[in-house]
Amino acid sequence: MKTTGFDDDRQDACPTITRRSLLKTLGLGTGLAALGFVDRGAQAADASTAKANRGSKPVTITKVRAITCATQGTIRFVVVRVDTSEPGLYGLGCGTYNQRPLTVVTAVNEYLDLFARGRNVDDIEDLWQNAYTSSYWRNGPVMNNALSGLDMALWDIKGKRAGLPVYQLIGGRSRFAVDTYTHTSSGDLQRLEEQVKAKMEQGFRHVRIQFGSYGSQHLNKEAHWRAAGFGLPEDSHMDSLPYLKAVPKMFEHIRSTCGEDVELLHDIHERIQPIEAINLCKQLEPYRPFFIEDPLAPEQNGWFEQLRAQTTVPIAMGELFNSPHEWVDLITRRQIDFLRVHLTQAGGFTPTRKLAALAEWFGVRSAWHGPGDLCPLGHAANIHLDLNIHNFGIQESVNFNDATREVFPGTHTLENGYAILNDAPGWGVDFDEEKAKKHPLPEHPGYWEPVRRRDGTAVRP
Repeated sequence: MKTTGFDDDRQDACPTITRRSLLKTLGLGTGLAALGFVDRGAQAADASTAKANRGSKPVTITKVRAITCATQGTIRFVVVRVDTSEPGLYGLGCGTYNQRPLTVVTAVNEYLDLFARGRNVDDIEDLWQNAYTSSYWRNGPVMNNALSGLDMALWDIKGKRAGLPVYQLIGGRSRFAVDTYTHTSSGDLQRLEEQVKAKMEQGFRHVRIQFGSYGSQHLNKEAHWRAAGFGLPEDSHMDSLPYLKAVPKMFEHIRSTCGEDVELLHDIHERIQPIEAINLCKQLEPYRPFFIEDPLAPEQNGWFEQLRAQTTVPIAMGELFNSPHEWVDLITRRQIDFLRVHLTQAGGFTPTRKLAALAEWFGVRSAWHGPGDLCPLGHAANIHLDLNIHNFGIQESVNFNDATREVFPGTHTLENGYAILNDAPGWGVDFDEEKAKKHPLPEHPGYWEPVRRRDGTAVRP
């Protein structure tokens, strides 16, 4: 009969063996302590922790609520606050869905609040997994943004309890700061050139260039649907051909006048047919784009194999995806180069950091969506993840106005093209509810304005 648990394959016959208990059993504890092999400080800490844990209670969620404001004018921010059983301890997250903000407010206040109350704030993974399936059907933008707000607030709480910024909780920094790209847009090439050069003087090394609005709508002249009384007069007009002819000329002009040192990006915004996108990317190869964003609509993912086979232009994709699963095939088949994840749309910090880990093994880099309609808390989550992951690519930047910085104290800054955090615990960003009341949502509920072809056909954004 065996007398020790070392070789017994029965779990109930194998006692827990620690270094300290083994030394004690062998009668070597006292002697080794004298030689410095046993940490008496660790022994004291263990005893103190055990004593504290016997009488401590877990910190639990007492309330989850959504708060809205519009400090950036017509952009509708949704902030999620999680209060806890620990006096003064709360967490903040972003659930902004600019086109449907009030639906997120309802999802948070009427559903996630009741679901989350009484649960342990430490168990982020368990909370995320169960909240994700609590509505049974999942992956919709409304519930994902609501879930993101809860998830981010829990990470904020964890950082505050640890006294550390969130990026330290997931392994620390891979870089001193986060490089960003900025935006330029003009329907006049000379003015666009001036904008790019001004951004370069500010320290930006990556600049997105757009010839006018998305799809170069200023080049379109004959909207036959208007004359026929189709749609509404305020709907906008875009045909593919003027845009397809203009974009290579734009790249040629900016590359020749602004030089080779600046990285140039461009957003197709899914507004052309797949075969047109393939042809356009091939034409842009001589100008060495840093990436071309969203060449295909989410409904056309099957075309990425052909796109990848026919062009060497780097591709960024995914800001409209709802489910993390939508990126998996594109990553594992190496059909894209950059992940354009909109963190709140994907369900928060928890699933996005998992996507980053997956992408690292397939040579796909990050380019998290960082538009103006993501509140400073959402941008902070992007930047914390950017600081940590090895496969960081670039971060979209935004310049928040003074009103936003007043309502969201601790908002990151931009210096020499880099996003700089303040390194406070959690996200490092707070939210002043009283000051936010000065900036209510606009009366218009918000939706994506229709864009039409010459005959009135809807253009997918």
